[in-house]
Amino acid sequence: MQNFARSHTGGGRDRAIPEPTTGGAAGEDEFRVDVERIRFSPYFSRLSAVTQVIPQAGSGTTVHNRLTHSLKVSAVARSIAVGFRDAPEAARQIVADLGGCDPVVVQAAAAAHDLGHPPFGHLGEQVLDRVARSRLGLPDGFEGNAQTFRILTALDSCDATARGLNLTKAVRAAVLKYPWTRNEWRSLPPQPAERLPRGVGPDSASGALKFSAYSIDALEMANVLSAFPAIGRHQQTLECSVMDIADDIAYSVHDLDDFYRAGVLQFTAVSAELNGWLQAQSALAALTTGELMAGVALRRPGYALEAAWRHTYAKDSWIANAEAFRASVVRVTYDLVEGLLTIPYDGGLEADRAVAAFTRRWIDRLKGSIRVERTPNVRSGHVRLGSDAWHDVVVLKFVHTRFVLDRSDLAVYQRGQARVLETLADGFHLWLNDADDAARAPRRLIDSIEAATAEYRELRNNAPEYFAAVGAGTSDHDIARFGRSRAVVDYIASFTDAQAMSVAALISGTSDNLWESGRSL
Repeated sequence: MQNFARSHTGGGRDRAIPEPTTGGAAGEDEFRVDVERIRFSPYFSRLSAVTQVIPQAGSGTTVHNRLTHSLKVSAVARSIAVGFRDAPEAARQIVADLGGCDPVVVQAAAAAHDLGHPPFGHLGEQVLDRVARSRLGLPDGFEGNAQTFRILTALDSCDATARGLNLTKAVRAAVLKYPWTRNEWRSLPPQPAERLPRGVGPDSASGALKFSAYSIDALEMANVLSAFPAIGRHQQTLECSVMDIADDIAYSVHDLDDFYRAGVLQFTAVSAELNGWLQAQSALAALTTGELMAGVALRRPGYALEAAWRHTYAKDSWIANAEAFRASVVRVTYDLVEGLLTIPYDGGLEADRAVAAFTRRWIDRLKGSIRVERTPNVRSGHVRLGSDAWHDVVVLKFVHTRFVLDRSDLAVYQRGQARVLETLADGFHLWLNDADDAARAPRRLIDSIEAATAEYRELRNNAPEYFAAVGAGTSDHDIARFGRSRAVVDYIASFTDAQAMSVAALISGTSDNLWESGRSL
C-alpha cells in the first residue's frame, strides 16, 4: 500500500521561511499546521457572512454560506483523498509518481479555496473584476481564485511572518485551480476554446477569464509549482484536482438542498423542462441555432436544456456523449423531479429526511466515480469524474442556472448588490486621490497601499515586460496608481456582505449610523 505520509519529499513541505517541526507522525504535522492557520484566519471566519449562491436574507430558511460550503468541500475532498489508499495498484502508482495526495493537504486547500471570494458570491466577483479593470485601471482585474492565493501568500499574516501564512508549498499549490496569470495567455498562440484549459475562456488573446495569480504574485506561483516537476504546465497538482472535484460535487448537490428548502425549485417548472426535452429530443436536435435560441427566450420546455447540451458538446467533445447526457437527464428527472420535488418542503421530518437522503445518495454516487489519470485531457485534471457522473454534474448545474440564477427576482436583488460594489470602488478611489483628505483613509487601507505599491515596484524591476504587454506605464506615478487600485480591490474584497452594504451607505452619504457602521473600516 502507498505510504501517503512519505509523499512530498521533493519540496512540497518547504515553507518560504523555515520553521521548526513539532514532531509527531512523519510529515503530518507540517500540513496540520497549515490547516489550523487557515481555520484560525479572520479571512476564513469572514466566509460565514458571505453569500454562496442565494442570500440568507429573505430565503425563509437556513442556506449555505461560503463557510459552510467550504467545510463540506473539505469533508468531500478528504474522503476522496483517503479513498486513494484502497485504490488499485496502478492508480496508487500514478498518485505517487505525480507527487502524492495527502488528505490533510487536500483538507487545507478545500478550507482555503473560497477565501478570496468578495461580498455577494459570484456576482460580486464579476462586478469587482469589471470595476477593477474599467474604473481602477488594473489590467489583471479581480479573480476570486487569484485573491485566495494572494491572501495566503501576501495579505494574511501569522507568527512566522507579517506577510502571508507561510504555508507549505504543497498547500499553496493545492489552491491553484487555474495555475496561470490572466495576461500570460496574451503571448501564446490563439487556439479554439476546446483546446484550452478549462477556465481560460474562448478569447485567450485578451487574457484568461479564470486564473489563480495576479502578475505581482506570479513569481510566488512559479516557485510553488516548482516542487511538482511531474505536473505538466497549466495542470493542477493532484491535491488541487481533488479539491476542485470536491468543489464541483458540493456545489452540484449541497446547493440543491438550499434551493429545495427555500422553495425556489418548483416541481412544475423543472419537470416541464426536463421531461419536455426527453420527449422532444429528436425534434429539438433538428432546430437551427436561431430557432433554438428563440425558443429559449420564449421559455419553451426543453429548449434551454438543448442549448446547454450543445454548448457542453462544443466545449468538451472529448467526454460529452449524447447517450450519456440523456441517461443523466433521466436520472435527475427520476430522483430530483419525480422524487424529491414531489414532497413540498414544509420543515417537517418527511421533507428533511427526503433531502438528506437525496444529498447522501448523490454525494456517494459522484465520489464513487472518481478516476485518476497520468496524462489527462487539457480540459480535465489528473483526478476527474467518470463519464456518467460528469454528465450528471452538467445536468445538475443546468438546474441551478436555469431555475435559480436566471430568476428575475434574484437578478433585481443582484443589480442592487452590484451598485453597492461600484459605490465602494468609486468612493475609495476618489478618496485616495484627494490629496487634502487621503491621509484620513482607514489605517488598514493605507498600509495595504504601501505594501501593494512595493509589489508593483518589484514587478517593474523583475518583469518589466508585463507593463509593455498590457500597455501600461512604469513611472513612479504609474506604480503608485497601481498600488492604490490593487489596495482598494483587496480592501473591498475582504468585506462581508453586511460590511459592504453598511460602508457603501457611509461613503455615499446615505447612512446616519456613523459609529456602528464605521467599525467595519
